[in-house]
Amino acid sequence: MTSTSHPRLTEPDGPRWKTLAFTVPSGRRRVAPVRFGPESRRDPLLPQLIRNGLLDDEGQQCVQVRLNAADAANPAARALLDAEAGTALHLHRALDDTEYTALFPRIVGYELDAAEPFLLYAAPRGAALARTHVMSATDQRVLTRDLMLALCLLDSQELVLRGISPATVLWDGASVQLWGLEGAARTGRPRTRWGRAPYCSPEQRRGEGLVDPRDAVWSAAQVLYQLVTGRPGPGDRAPTDLGEHRVLAETLRGAFAPLAADRPTPAQLLDLLAPGAARRVTLTVPADETRAHREAFEQALLLKRQAPVTHQGPGTPAGRSSDGQVLCPYCLENIQLDLAQLFVTDSRMQYKPLDVSTIGNALRRQDVMRGAVQKCTADRDFPEHFIPVPYLTYGRPLTVAMVGQSSTGKSHLLTQMIAEITDGGLEPFGLKWQSVNPEQHARFVRERVQPLRNGKVLDHTGALGLDGFARFVESLLITDVHGQVRPVAFFDLGGEDLVRTDAALRFLLGIDALIFVVDPALALPLPHLDHARERWGVEVNRDGDLAFGTVLDRLPKNGPYLDVAAAMVLGKADLLRFQPPVDRWLGRAPATSLDPERTREESRDVYGLLRQHAGAAWLRPFDAIRRCTLHVASATGGQEDQGRYPAGAGPRRVLEPLLALLALHGMVEVPGGAEAFAVGEAPAFEAVPSGRAGGTGGAVGAVGSARGEAK
Repeated sequence: MTSTSHPRLTEPDGPRWKTLAFTVPSGRRRVAPVRFGPESRRDPLLPQLIRNGLLDDEGQQCVQVRLNAADAANPAARALLDAEAGTALHLHRALDDTEYTALFPRIVGYELDAAEPFLLYAAPRGAALARTHVMSATDQRVLTRDLMLALCLLDSQELVLRGISPATVLWDGASVQLWGLEGAARTGRPRTRWGRAPYCSPEQRRGEGLVDPRDAVWSAAQVLYQLVTGRPGPGDRAPTDLGEHRVLAETLRGAFAPLAADRPTPAQLLDLLAPGAARRVTLTVPADETRAHREAFEQALLLKRQAPVTHQGPGTPAGRSSDGQVLCPYCLENIQLDLAQLFVTDSRMQYKPLDVSTIGNALRRQDVMRGAVQKCTADRDFPEHFIPVPYLTYGRPLTVAMVGQSSTGKSHLLTQMIAEITDGGLEPFGLKWQSVNPEQHARFVRERVQPLRNGKVLDHTGALGLDGFARFVESLLITDVHGQVRPVAFFDLGGEDLVRTDAALRFLLGIDALIFVVDPALALPLPHLDHARERWGVEVNRDGDLAFGTVLDRLPKNGPYLDVAAAMVLGKADLLRFQPPVDRWLGRAPATSLDPERTREESRDVYGLLRQHAGAAWLRPFDAIRRCTLHVASATGGQEDQGRYPAGAGPRRVLEPLLALLALHGMVEVPGGAEAFAVGEAPAFEAVPSGRAGGTGGAVGAVGSARGEAK
């Protein structure tokens, strides 16, 4: 959490040539011989190592930043290297082929899912200001201009470098190059402590408030003060002798304000030094290529708001029963608690009858029944099946089905969802949980959760029995803020299961909620996914996931849309962690409240990504289902290496899709209610007649026109 130093670039004199495989910024793989020089710690307080290198196939001098195997086993160390790579790639996309690209390190390649992850940069340009002792006033002004220009460019990308110091600002006698990308943070995220005084701002040093581009203004001002005076400034106020240094006093007096709100922005300072330069920066930033996709998403929500609401699905109030009956998720017949049909499992996992009439103690009887199951006899022709007793005693259960091909990572995602729940992930939302069947839950944790958390890749779990119908993977009792308890049961079905037997499809007629898991390797023809596709032996499928279509075609339909609640999850999102807009969402801290507007922003971004690169077939669930949100999630945080995850399986945003489904079913209260959470609230102008002929088409046209004028 400090600064970055750079060794002088010399001809590598270390080990002999070795072959290095890595991904270049375009996403393609490159294999090249490389020779490295001696290695050093880039910063005493950071784990990254740094060494000079020579790529022989092009004779290119480079610098490698890497983690050794011991440090790479630490998720926090990997997160630092990921943050640096993400920032370097972001700047490459935004500034490549512009006049500003030389202001930042140029990334050559990266390999981040290996046991010893690394980045490769082109050789640094210039020397760190920490080694610069004399500079003319003219050069000082140029350096100040370039530094503010770099901060202005970062601000245009909603990025703030928190580790700016004399060790991260390089000067080659003509212009600046700004390093320290591992300290980058997104504007508006909560501040965390980073850097050392006096270069980090007072708020940043305390970890208070939200990241602000004016944090970097403080840092830059402190660097320039030390360059001019040869000594560090105070860490919480403006230097008392600032007026004695004309250039600093003219341009940077406000930059030393203790509060970010009182400092000038990078653009304001840049325009003091080079009038009009800030406007040229905004013109350089690439045009927004996602606008058409965002507008298509808003149009889709508009059509959903205008569609009649049927509410005839099993997960709606119309599906409730007043006589204690619930829908068996297997045979789809109504059943109720029958004390004559209770069973428990013995030491050999065989069912044996349970007679609760012999248990006189009410508390003990309740505890025994919690671990019991009831044999369902509602359909004598259906294969034998058993239902956990709590499933029958707490009102209508909520059934959730995971849908996708067996390679999509559904089982890992579901396992991490359950693990997050058991870790208290529902508590910020006022929800509590307990297992439906303690023995079943303990087995799930022992066989699934613990091995995955320890870094083991899970085997594919078949969710179908030999009799061919779907079975619970796990079930929980969820208590909402009003004390209402509802069983929630999870099913996990692959595409091959759904096409193999009609019994697996039949249970979908009674399902309450669906989680469609999109595998980016199958959906997105992006070049940086080619390596993963080659490793897994899969190809891009422009026709979508077979399981999606099979499920959607079998669900009951009572209007223009299916009314089952659904969430689409772009899984394995760690593969896309440097790809916009996934990079915007995957690094966010876990949610502690559900913000409908933020959920729609994420849905809009994922919709746009799939619409732009994958095509309509992959968006079929969203197009077919009225109440559907879209999310990014990674069950493991990285890719496996020889059957294990090198830094353990670190889940990211795995609970958000389930929270959205619980909100759609009224179990989590959200502003505007579940309906507005699903399809958005209608703007005022949607209710105003357009005055055009053509009915609904005219109204849609009027909305589109109004939206265009607003922009």
